[in-house]
Amino acid sequence: MSTSQQKIRIVGGGLAGSEAAWQALRSGFAVTLHEMRPERLTPAHKTGNLAELVCSNSLKSLSPDSAPGRLKAEMEALDSLVLRAAAEARVPAGQALAVDRDVFSAAVTRALAEHPAFERVDGEVTELPTTAELEARGECLIVATGPLTSPALAAALEGLTDHKRRLYFYDAIAPVIAADSIDREHAFLASRYDKGNGEGEAGDYLNLPLTKDEYEAFIDAVQAAEYMPLHAFEDTRYFEACLPIEVMVERGRETLRFGPMKPVGLTDPRTGHRPWANLQLRLENVEGTMYSMVGFQTKMKWPEQKRVFSLIPALREAEFLRYGSVHRNTYLKSPELLAADLSFKASPRVFLAGQVTGVEGYTESAAIGLLAARAAVAKVRGEAFAMPPRDTMIGALAHYVTHGGLGDFQPMNANLGLLPPLDRQRGESKADKKARQCSRAREVFATYLQG
Repeated sequence: MSTSQQKIRIVGGGLAGSEAAWQALRSGFAVTLHEMRPERLTPAHKTGNLAELVCSNSLKSLSPDSAPGRLKAEMEALDSLVLRAAAEARVPAGQALAVDRDVFSAAVTRALAEHPAFERVDGEVTELPTTAELEARGECLIVATGPLTSPALAAALEGLTDHKRRLYFYDAIAPVIAADSIDREHAFLASRYDKGNGEGEAGDYLNLPLTKDEYEAFIDAVQAAEYMPLHAFEDTRYFEACLPIEVMVERGRETLRFGPMKPVGLTDPRTGHRPWANLQLRLENVEGTMYSMVGFQTKMKWPEQKRVFSLIPALREAEFLRYGSVHRNTYLKSPELLAADLSFKASPRVFLAGQVTGVEGYTESAAIGLLAARAAVAKVRGEAFAMPPRDTMIGALAHYVTHGGLGDFQPMNANLGLLPPLDRQRGESKADKKARQCSRAREVFATYLQG
């Protein structure tokens, strides 16, 4: 690595940190990335690999008229490493972008490690350099430690302000099942409304149908199950888009049938009719040896998961390769702390990226890492950084992080509600309005790229 090369330092080797590293490298900067794993693991991570996925293996929809699809298109145009790796590691999942976790992580790690200006330093970072120190070195620092930021570093981040503004919510992980342990006599391959990815006639999801009696028995078991205890002093707050199934059941016995067990768009070939309820499984790896339970996050005790999920006919003899779990995620009250370029108001050469900023989702985290790196590069060069307009999906996400919305600041996925509103035209359907929003975002982003 050239000693005269301008440098960006990054703390955290998840999706946001890895994406930030790539963006800085492609801008001609040297990068030193600090990662505490594998010396110190988090409650959710199992390895020291870069960009390790710890929850779902899905990066959500690729549909061009959806917020996740629009976000991916914009990131791809900005040469996202995360999307490059996802394309290499993709497994069938209909219109969703799902990946083999190991192949994905390996692709990200390899791309960075092979760059001559990249350096990885293992070990926990517990203190942050001052603005004066960063200015003296001509560097910027990006903190992308994610929702499981260590207590010491979280305290250091809080030191950048005179008030404690750290928040948290609880996130849940779905179980993973050995493919050869699933009873295929009680399962069928299909995508909802036959919307596969075009690579197979049968569909991309393995569907596990339930009759009304089977569904009712399953709900009874969920209600009676034992759960992992949380600390008594903690106010449990879940992210609405990733609720444990038992929390959904508390809201009503039919909630799962209108959520992760909805049967719409499916026909059971054994009966020729739509099932009463249906659980979908999604491939976890390219070899097809593992499936994850779509939307089935849970905080049940592990023996209870085996007992309760075995009530589903196709899973009576299922082998669980990973049980579901719940962990606490930390995020900051970013609108109070960050400037429009994602740097700290109190320390302009320190940038925040990823899920700790208050975004939720793999692609969203990487998107903020992408923008933070480009903003940091501009600052080191003494240039103004042009954040993508709010009319774009990535710009709207960054605007939410730095400006917030109405009410309390809560974690947010990419969604069309973040875009400036459009008046609904007479006779226009909701789908047509969404398509028009995405079309406007596409046009504005194209103009942004032209400079």
